[in-house]
Amino acid sequence: MKPSKNKLKWCAKQKYGIKIIKESLNLQKAYLKKSEDAIKSMDANAKEGINEWVVSTSYYAKYFVVYSLLSRIGIKCEIHDCTISLFEYLFTGKIPPKLIQDFQQSKDDRIDVQYYTQSIPINLNAIVADTKTFVLEIQKIIDNLTQSEIIILQSKLKVALQ
Repeated sequence: MKPSKNKLKWCAKQKYGIKIIKESLNLQKAYLKKSEDAIKSMDANAKEGINEWVVSTSYYAKYFVVYSLLSRIGIKCEIHDCTISLFEYLFTGKIPPKLIQDFQQSKDDRIDVQYYTQSIPINLNAIVADTKTFVLEIQKIIDNLTQSEIIILQSKLKVALQ
């Protein structure tokens, strides 16, 4: 379900919420590196069977690559729920819905394993594979993003925030 414009407007009013900034290749590359480092950590934790950290680093690999994409477009948002809503709003119809659902589920799973004692069923191989697929798909979007697409995405956000 596509997030409401009201939620995006709320996010834009928050101190660390949605902001339109100058496009930044340096920031985009820095967050892409953070995503790659999270994947390395995820792989190391998976090798050792440390499920909790596989789940956490999986989420952060996804979060950082989406943050990299937003930096490339010229958008900043430090509230995770708002970042997910923004990603969903801008890319519904442009990417498979499963990627958006996986991103949200990764956040929910990270919260469950980090803050609650309940265990969630964990298939390490699936988490690792899904994370790498997600990151590669978002990297492809970043690599193929044109200046005209950036302008369209910024305009779409500006209209939503009016």
